[in-house]
Amino acid sequence: MKSNQSLLTPQQISDYDRDGYITVRGLFTSEEAGLLGETAHHDNAMDKASSTMDDGSGNDVRLALWNHPGDGIYGMFARCNRVVDSVEQLLGGEVYHYHSKMILKDAKVGGAWAWHQDYGYWYQNGVLYPDLCSVMMAVDAATPENGCLQVMKGSHKLGRMNHILSGDQAGADLERVEEAGKRLEVVHVTMDPGDALFFHANLLHASDANNSDKSRWALICCYNSATNDPYKDSHHPRYTKLNKVADDKVLEVGRDDVNRSRVAFADLVADDQSAKSLSD
Repeated sequence: MKSNQSLLTPQQISDYDRDGYITVRGLFTSEEAGLLGETAHHDNAMDKASSTMDDGSGNDVRLALWNHPGDGIYGMFARCNRVVDSVEQLLGGEVYHYHSKMILKDAKVGGAWAWHQDYGYWYQNGVLYPDLCSVMMAVDAATPENGCLQVMKGSHKLGRMNHILSGDQAGADLERVEEAGKRLEVVHVTMDPGDALFFHANLLHASDANNSDKSRWALICCYNSATNDPYKDSHHPRYTKLNKVADDKVLEVGRDDVNRSRVAFADLVADDQSAKSLSD
C-alpha cells in the first residue's frame, strides 16, 4: 500500500473535527492484520509485562504499554506513513510517538472501561494542550458482544472534564457524562482486524466488559504534537523525533519471525502516576 493512497480526505478531516473521531476501514491488509494478531497473541513477553487493573466493579482490565515504538511489528504499525501522515493531517503538523499500548480484553473475563477522556490522564503529565490523537487498530474483531469501544459523538468539544479515581481507573465526572449523554449520540465502534479508529484526546469513550467467548484485543498508538512538548517529565516521553517508515515495512518486519515482536515494555504499575495523582 502506498502512503499517498492512505492520506485522509478533506471530508474525513472535517468529520474528525466535527465528531472527534473517524473510522478508516481496511487501513491494513488482512495479511498485515493477521501478522499483528499472531504476534500479539503469542507474545510471552507482552503477556508477562501486562498489568491488571480493577475496573471498579470487581472485573479486571489488562494492558501492556511501551513508550518507544521500536523496530518490531508494533513499531512498524506505529511508525508507518499511512498512520503517522494521517495523524499529522489531523493535528496540523509534526507529531511524535507518545506511547503505545495493547488492550487485552480476554474472553469471558475482560473488564470494562469507564467513560473517560485520555487527556483526563495526560493533563497530569504536564501536557498543556489536548493536541493529541490516538489510533486504535483492531487485532481481533470488535463487537458489542465482546466489549467494543463506545464513543460519545462530538464530546471532544466539551473540553477537559474532571476525572475521579474508581478502582484503578480514572473516570470522567459522572454527572457531566450523564448530562452529555442526553444530548450526544453514543456510537458502538465495531471493527474488523485491519480497521483503524482515529480519535481526539478529549473524546469521551468507554467499553463494556467482555462476556463473550471471543477475545477483543486492540493496539492503540498515541501521538502528541511536536509543538505540545510537555513542560515536565513523566512516565511518557517528552518530544522525541519519530522516524517514519515506508508502509511496506509492516509486512517485511511482520514476516520476520525472529525480530517482529521486539519492543521494550514499560512497568505500568510502578511508573504510571497519572490516575493515582487524581486521588491526592
